[in-house]
Amino acid sequence: MAAGVAQIPWYATLFRGDQLAAALEEIASVATRYGATDYRVLRNRDDMYKFTHLVSFDDKLSFEAYWYGPEMVSWRASYASWYQVPVLYTWNDLIYEGGLTHEAVAANGD
Repeated sequence: MAAGVAQIPWYATLFRGDQLAAALEEIASVATRYGATDYRVLRNRDDMYKFTHLVSFDDKLSFEAYWYGPEMVSWRASYASWYQVPVLYTWNDLIYEGGLTHEAVAANGD
């Protein structure tokens, strides 16, 4: 299978936007235990209850291991009242990517 990115839309329930943001920070990094190459959680500026969780994997099977794994299942159960259901992710094949690379800089500025 091709490398890809899972796009997971989360929508916080009333007055839970900040709490859901903190909870998503907690679960997003768990993806690396399942082989994720990177992860991001985006918060919409026009609608502060809307989040997009992006996770990149080398294959969809690894993503499904994360999505259906014990940490994510427990997390979804624990925070079920903080977001609207159903949560329907989409899998996107990675066509190309790019970006700038930066050289490492020492903390003292050297």
